[in-house]
Amino acid sequence: MIKIFIKKNIITLTLAILLLVLSGVSLFIGVIDINIKNLFLDSQSMEVFVISRLPRLLAILCTGVGMSVAGLIMQQLCMNKFVSPTTGATISSAQFGILLALIFVPDATIWGRAIFAFISAILGTWIFVWFIQRIQYKDIVMVPLVGIMFGNVIGGVTNFLAYKYEVTQALSTWLVGHFSMVLKGRYEIVYLTVPLVVLAFIFANHFNIVGMGKDFSKNLGVPYNLVLFAGLTIAAMITASIIVVVGSISYIGLIVPNVVAMFKGDKIRGTLVDTALFGALFVLVCDIIGRVIIMPYELPIELIVGILGSLIFVALLIYRLKHGRKIVNIKLFNEQKEVNNEQEKEYI
Repeated sequence: MIKIFIKKNIITLTLAILLLVLSGVSLFIGVIDINIKNLFLDSQSMEVFVISRLPRLLAILCTGVGMSVAGLIMQQLCMNKFVSPTTGATISSAQFGILLALIFVPDATIWGRAIFAFISAILGTWIFVWFIQRIQYKDIVMVPLVGIMFGNVIGGVTNFLAYKYEVTQALSTWLVGHFSMVLKGRYEIVYLTVPLVVLAFIFANHFNIVGMGKDFSKNLGVPYNLVLFAGLTIAAMITASIIVVVGSISYIGLIVPNVVAMFKGDKIRGTLVDTALFGALFVLVCDIIGRVIIMPYELPIELIVGILGSLIFVALLIYRLKHGRKIVNIKLFNEQKEVNNEQEKEYI
């Protein structure tokens, strides 16, 4: 039974092991070297570890998990694998909310800015979905293009207001995602992603049903509009809570769910854990690359994710246009044959 469990969850276990190993590596990469042997004996090393390294790692993990799950929810509810916080105007809307906070409440705390970002992100995502629901012919590529155009309109308004009220420099902090400013006491709002991801897991079956269409949901007694807007609200709040702390990071919510779905299928409950693990691993790898490539200086993670994400996005686009939603089958050690044999033995 243990062998069967391991072989059925080989992808999940592999992602978890890689994430644990790279998390340990990430804690000791930086300008100041930290010796693990003297960590508890050297007060300076312990201070750097608690104030900077550990908060940064937690923020990276929350960002990867949150953005990936938010993208998975939006793709399921919108019935389109190319919808995400990036292509669904959620990130642009959250940035617009932060701009409003800078203009009207310049002395607001991070929580005050977060409230503006929450409201703006939720409204922007709702408007996007309301608009695409009224498009009669929904092509797999046209829907995200509409979202990109809508996001660019919001971004244009944001830049205009930023120049008008001379807050361009202040707003630039949230336009490019980076973890260099993540310190103890300034990042804890990203912890909101944890309960929101738990809610996503609880209502995963409802999201699956709603993703099959309005008529199908009504036949099963699932309130379509309520579940739809609840799921979009969860995705928007996850995105906004991350942007307020880290800034804009594109492509994570787009490419991670698609890569996982190529191997695990489209059922949200069956792919949620793998999506969260792979998202955290992807962001962690990009952050390590950004810190190592020009040490002791650091590249913004948005740059690394943008380069890798754009390449993967083009590859996914070509794959989806050629193969649709065909799953990539991986057979390790005749896994399927052994599972069937074991099931036959249990039945006998």
